[in-house]
Amino acid sequence: MSDAIFTPEVFAARREKLRARMRDAGYSALLVSHAANRYYLSGFELHDSQCNESSGMLLVTSTGRDKLLTDPRFLDAARRLWPEEDIFIYSGHRYVQMGEFISKAHGGPLAFESRAMSVDTCERLREHLTLTPTQGLVEDLRRIKEPAEIELLDRSCAVNERVMRAAPDILVPGRTEGEIAWRLEQLFRDFGASELAFAPIVAVDGNAALPHAEPGRDQVKEESMVLIDMGGRFGDYNSDQTRTFWVGSRAPDHFRKALELTQMAQAKAIAAIRPGLPISETYRTARAYFEEFGVADAFTHALGHGIGLETHEAPSLSPIADGLLEPGMVITVEPGLYYPEWGGIRWEHMVAVTEDGCRILGQGGE
Repeated sequence: MSDAIFTPEVFAARREKLRARMRDAGYSALLVSHAANRYYLSGFELHDSQCNESSGMLLVTSTGRDKLLTDPRFLDAARRLWPEEDIFIYSGHRYVQMGEFISKAHGGPLAFESRAMSVDTCERLREHLTLTPTQGLVEDLRRIKEPAEIELLDRSCAVNERVMRAAPDILVPGRTEGEIAWRLEQLFRDFGASELAFAPIVAVDGNAALPHAEPGRDQVKEESMVLIDMGGRFGDYNSDQTRTFWVGSRAPDHFRKALELTQMAQAKAIAAIRPGLPISETYRTARAYFEEFGVADAFTHALGHGIGLETHEAPSLSPIADGLLEPGMVITVEPGLYYPEWGGIRWEHMVAVTEDGCRILGQGGE
């Protein structure tokens, strides 16, 4: 199919699901301030322009007369998505204006997303509103992807696969980590991504022992390793993949052994993924394999994470994760082994949980 288009009816259906969750939790209204949640429920503005700015908030009420609150810069964009009579434009003393408007639109206590709203904003709104903190109402809905979302994630991952297949030709001795990151970003754009999903990781030799290394001026040598962790955004949905390469004629034994163990641990974990499996068991499966070979101490992070409108979203594949895997979840599986004396290995796939197991995304090409 062509790029999925989420119609107003899709967003309305999502808000109805949210309303059911709100009723179960005893909330009659929710002020949505987290950008990805706002977009998921309305189609309005996936990104806030700056970390200290907001493109607006969404008021979801039990009556179904939901309101979009934003400032004059976004009025025309809001009109394309939302009935104008349900748009509120604030300017100047915005917290006073928002408080007065929300009080008229909804007179009772108001739930808000405590993980997304700053303390300053919360305190200013509390001068006019009765606010109750809540967590996960929208995020729990987003854990289970709709078929169209999974298709976009599959296509986004396919773009990533193309970039990773092209990467060896870019890993030329003498090029810096920063130069490689820039050339790979160009490929993402050339292959159809609208932007990168996150700041790229390109790490040469010992830098690869840092799971979140930043590309710098270190150069690829005639015989060296390079870890690349990059993702793009396609149709608003993210990809995230890691590959570890050897540049040169023959990789040393320690590199080849660590890569083989990492890939096998990943394969074991993916083979175990199915509906009903405790999420934490995915991590334990990979770690148990590392323990067989005495290298588990070098596996220093969770096995993976959910991915969708955000690169990192629920669920986390950590040893303390609660809950079970369910059909429609899309997760990353990215075990790694890290050795400060020479570098690190990570290998990552994106996986969709199906009715009877799982499917690795991005394998069909793009």
